[in-house]
Amino acid sequence: MEPTPSNGSNVRARSRKANTSSTEAPSRRTARANGQASATALPVSDRAAAALPPFETYPAIAVENVQPELDGGRWPIKRVVGDAVEVAADMFKEGHDLLQARVIYHPIGQSVWNEAPMRLVENDRWVGQFTVDQNTRYVYSVLAFTDTFGSWRADLQKRLAAAQDVTSELLEGLRLVDEAAERSDDPSDKGRLEAYARRWRSLDKREAAELAISAELGDVMDRWPDRSDATRYRHELQLIVDRPAARFAAWYEIFPRSQGTDPNRSATFREAEARLPAIAGMGFDTLYMTPIHPIGTTNRKGPNNTLVAGPNDPGSPYAIGSPAGGHDAIAPELGTLDDFLHFQQVAREHGLELVLDFAIQVSPDHPWVKEHPEWFYHRPDGSIKFAENPPKKYEDIYPLNFRSPDWKRLWAAWRDLVLEWAERGVRVFRVDNPHTKPLAFWEWMINDVQSVYPDVIFLAEAFTRPKMMRQLAKAGFTQSYTYFTWRNTKRELQEYLTELTQTQMKEYYRGNFFANTPDILPHILQLGGRAAFRMRLVLAATLSSVYGIYSGFELCENVPVRKGSEEYIDSEKYQIKPRAWNQADSLRELIARVNAIRRDSPALQQNASLSFYRTDNPQLLWFGKWHPAGRVLIAVNTDPRWTQQGWVQVPIWEMGIEPRERYVVEDLLDGARYSWRGEWNFVKLDPAERVAHILVVRE
Repeated sequence: MEPTPSNGSNVRARSRKANTSSTEAPSRRTARANGQASATALPVSDRAAAALPPFETYPAIAVENVQPELDGGRWPIKRVVGDAVEVAADMFKEGHDLLQARVIYHPIGQSVWNEAPMRLVENDRWVGQFTVDQNTRYVYSVLAFTDTFGSWRADLQKRLAAAQDVTSELLEGLRLVDEAAERSDDPSDKGRLEAYARRWRSLDKREAAELAISAELGDVMDRWPDRSDATRYRHELQLIVDRPAARFAAWYEIFPRSQGTDPNRSATFREAEARLPAIAGMGFDTLYMTPIHPIGTTNRKGPNNTLVAGPNDPGSPYAIGSPAGGHDAIAPELGTLDDFLHFQQVAREHGLELVLDFAIQVSPDHPWVKEHPEWFYHRPDGSIKFAENPPKKYEDIYPLNFRSPDWKRLWAAWRDLVLEWAERGVRVFRVDNPHTKPLAFWEWMINDVQSVYPDVIFLAEAFTRPKMMRQLAKAGFTQSYTYFTWRNTKRELQEYLTELTQTQMKEYYRGNFFANTPDILPHILQLGGRAAFRMRLVLAATLSSVYGIYSGFELCENVPVRKGSEEYIDSEKYQIKPRAWNQADSLRELIARVNAIRRDSPALQQNASLSFYRTDNPQLLWFGKWHPAGRVLIAVNTDPRWTQQGWVQVPIWEMGIEPRERYVVEDLLDGARYSWRGEWNFVKLDPAERVAHILVVRE
């Protein structure tokens, strides 16, 4: 955008006037009243020269209120490959001239701007869109310019309607066509414009006027407009375009060491491969592993987080580092790097992408403790401080000092670890506790990694204050954990999902709805039994296009270590925990069905169209998602103990259904069909039988 006029000259003028003495002002007024020049007044020409604007040019068009834009353009919005990005702006100028406007954009690394047209929708508001087809970062902006020919043509039509003489106007229009021909660098259009001009000169006024306002000529002229006053928005806005898995995925979390059958020793990666077909069979496409690195022995934790570990206790995989290596190494009990790579290949063959847990902390036995003691916090006596989050203590973990004197090398070391695992084929990282590290680190590191591997996805595991969670997403995290785990009532869910999908958060915050984690056994699962697990599964999988469960969910594991705690008893964080996966009451078939519905329903693969509809029962959550390929309507009983029933309002006004028309809805969960009529219909959900309907209209 050209320089904006400064207000400095106006400020100076006001200052001079304010400093004029009260005795001078009356005498000048008296002199002017007598037709005499003031003794101190400058001639008009001299005054004009002395007060010339200090700028060389000025913006011809006002461009403001551009959306989407985060914090004045400070942060990028997010989309996935194939998305149409809609951009809107207020654009206007003085007078009655018409405008043309464009969305301009290009991928990072290219210098040539691409353009897409914008249309006027109302009250100087313009809207346009462009499609992103590369997994990279883009910049975008908007520009506007006077539609010189369109303005002239509109004026001509008014004069013709008023039966005025348009001889001069036709000469002006002919000049505009000649100028457009000179601007054109397309031989075909250039020839057409020159032909139009020749024909124009041979016609009488009536015929020339008909040619001037013809749609054919207007189409060619619109392709070669006069942009001499083009004004661009003052910011180049940022856009991260991720691969589709950033927005649609089903995650399953495991401790690899527990995927065997012997509770007294860790499973190896080769043994854990036997679990992959069952996980893929439930319809998951993303397999998240807790840390797979060597585990320290100093202050190793025992079962249920006790401070004393027995000789065979495996310790917490989050206490990373031992003489066997650090974050770049594989725990010896799991196997070798080749074993990991083989596990990764077999996972891919089953349609599973691996996720590495990126935990920025070390055990006292990590090689860095001796190699880089300056990277850690020290007590006054010189010893290194272990991690604390009072009243919790993590005696087996040392945190890193990201503001140490050698912070640049520390930051680079963590970045290099991510790049190393990316080279090994891992392109998704779940980051542990990112809110305890500087925001500037994440912005730099994520951008740097994605400049090499744009397909890398980062999930922020930050259950913390809302503003920090939002800022981490703005800084570059692809996905984020959410408060879904603690949102249980209809009102809580509606309010939270409305915030995620209808406010500015929709532009940058992708919530990954985990129904449980190794750290969080929600109270509703503890108290609601099997029905609560089924209900929370359907909610997570349909409210969000990205969701996950921690292994054991399908077995309805819900016993806490103590009353009031969200920790599991016999937590897998501190011991090996093989399971009898083929239990008769497992939810694996329901999970597989829900994931199949998600794969077959484009409406459930995004969150932008989420809408909540009215019901007369505060325990029934009734919502839907829409896509050109079809609409899905979901009813969920949020009470896992009691039958809930009531009337739900079907959005027939969006579906082309008449008020008294009959139609059939099918429950995709079990194929049951129901005959409905009009807007309001009856729903009954007994948690002993079914907790939800996932419905589509069939007739």
